[in-house]
Amino acid sequence: MNAPASTELPVVVIGAGPIGLAAAAHLLDRGIEPLVLEAGHTAGAAVREWSHVRLFSTWSEVVDPVAEKLLASTGWTKPDPATYPSGGDWADRYLQPLADVLGDRVRYDARITGVSRAGRDRIVDADRESRPFAVHVTHADGREERVYARAVIDASVTWTTPSPAGADGLPALGEKAAADRIAYRVPDLKNPAVRARYSGRRTAVIGSGASAFTALAYLTDLATSDDGAGAKAVWILRRGISGSTFGGGEADQLPARGALGLAAKAAVDEGHADAVTGFRTEAIERDTDGRLILVGEDGRRLDPVDEVIVLTGFRPDLTFLGELRLNLDERLQAPVALAPLIDPNQHSCGTVYPHGHRELSHPEQGVYLVGMKSYGRAPTFLAMTGYEQVRSVAAAIAGDIESADRVELTLPETGVCGGAGLFDAPDAAEGDGGCCAPAPQLIQLGTPAGTSEASRTDETSSGGCCGS
Repeated sequence: MNAPASTELPVVVIGAGPIGLAAAAHLLDRGIEPLVLEAGHTAGAAVREWSHVRLFSTWSEVVDPVAEKLLASTGWTKPDPATYPSGGDWADRYLQPLADVLGDRVRYDARITGVSRAGRDRIVDADRESRPFAVHVTHADGREERVYARAVIDASVTWTTPSPAGADGLPALGEKAAADRIAYRVPDLKNPAVRARYSGRRTAVIGSGASAFTALAYLTDLATSDDGAGAKAVWILRRGISGSTFGGGEADQLPARGALGLAAKAAVDEGHADAVTGFRTEAIERDTDGRLILVGEDGRRLDPVDEVIVLTGFRPDLTFLGELRLNLDERLQAPVALAPLIDPNQHSCGTVYPHGHRELSHPEQGVYLVGMKSYGRAPTFLAMTGYEQVRSVAAAIAGDIESADRVELTLPETGVCGGAGLFDAPDAAEGDGGCCAPAPQLIQLGTPAGTSEASRTDETSSGGCCGS
């Protein structure tokens, strides 16, 4: 079957999350037909997996303006702009209604298995740019389909590909074998079954970002509750503790994000759980009782724990994009033009200026990675950034380059935004104003009451000041 002309085709958007649905709204606003393909059963499927966690951005910051206009035409009422939604609120009160307005333009249970140029693998030059994109889809019933598109916006999440505990980027030795005792998400301790798993247990939390702060707060609340007596948290950091470990604090223009870091600092000061710094996990072993022993690359062996929560960030799934000509930074796996702007060794959220189609473009014209996917392995992505990305990309696809090049967003400054590279730098010592002091030490971690609603990033990142 011959592929149809590109001008007759929709723009395929991969993922019905916050950024994917916003992309669809912007395309529709410009008279371009979107087709959103979502692997999950509902809109915001990944967001729903952390529905129990509260965002540190208010409703005013997590609703795309063009999507809001589309929703308003149906009588939808925006939640109180000054309040903070949970992941569940975001999915139920905004993402699903937006998907419902888009109607048949959103297809669920549609997993992308490959994207290419129709009739051209990545090595063929002839007539390449005139060919539409061929998107291969597998449906829940096993049926396979090829969908043609004039352009592809990949807004799929990194949520399904968390980074491992191993400090070298690979699973620690024994990590896979210990999978029954390891989680890669912030636990929902309001769920009775999950609560029972951690009650009275010693749990290691590996990571130093917003998600790690949240997990520690939840575990501390559990430890001080009637049914959680005996629960103990052990915070494992690959770096040391310095003043900037906990983010922007009161200077953060996202107050709830700053409060999260301040709560973590108070937790350290008040002391409820042990923390081990400068520890880079090399292996996970079991003792004779089946408990887990973390072994560091320096030979240290920590006391046994019952559970491990790994919150070391996420990475993009690039497997289905292998036939496209992408230009990705070799370290961050982000678009080359974007990578210097988001390099966690150099930038925080507030120092990453808004960007659009030019930074997100690739040699394969008409392909854009947006949202968390665009950041590759860089941490702490804001929904506002994603909304600006897709506004610019939709304008570029529509041929309105003037609008596509215009910046229409000012980001809040400071906050929990670093990456994993800086803490190994020799001049990043505590006292020099560096992000991370490398000296290993044992401290006490505690958390004040009232932090059970600790917030997280707008998407699914868990990077802290210097990564985790």
